[in-house]
Amino acid sequence: MSENSFYVLLGPDGSGKSSVMGELKRRLPDFRFASTDDMFVDEEHGLIRQLRAHVEQDVLPRLGQDYSFDFLVSLLQTAVVYLRDRTSPAGGQESLIMDSYYYKILAKCRLGGMEDNPLFSWWRSFPQPRAVIYLDASPESAWLRLRSGRGVNPLESTDTRSGHLGFGTYQKKLKKLMLEEVRHLPLVTIEEQPSTVSAADRVMEVLAA
Repeated sequence: MSENSFYVLLGPDGSGKSSVMGELKRRLPDFRFASTDDMFVDEEHGLIRQLRAHVEQDVLPRLGQDYSFDFLVSLLQTAVVYLRDRTSPAGGQESLIMDSYYYKILAKCRLGGMEDNPLFSWWRSFPQPRAVIYLDASPESAWLRLRSGRGVNPLESTDTRSGHLGFGTYQKKLKKLMLEEVRHLPLVTIEEQPSTVSAADRVMEVLAA
């Protein structure tokens, strides 16, 4: 797949990207979809599912205690390269929608205080999409969508003990850094929608345009 021949769906935690991608997958059988979310990872890439599960269950709860942020970044690097590899053509299907790409991971690493890791320059050299579609959501709505913060981890909140306040503060900072990372690209923002279907409708309009 050549540069600029795919789209990235970006948004804060709890914006509903996975649900929207699921709806788009139903509507767009000729498109490929790339994500580290289990529902989009093929059987032959089961290692990605396992890695994500171990990061969420083992590393994040003990981040800063048993595991350093450097260690976490080394694991996230695997996910980033996996997504980059999905930009190569497969079976003649050239159209691809990708969940977040490296932009969200990089923004979260920066929020964790990692500004100068040499990996980041490499990530930024990866093929760039035709456009970024930003699926916006207020921290309040996202908090509710995440079952009132149940299971929120240190990469989603400034303080997991502070409830929606820490989550909201983190998400505002995350949005700023994500938009900073994609400022060189065509960007379409889809304001918060009342349902997954209406959000998918708006994305379809962007793709058609």
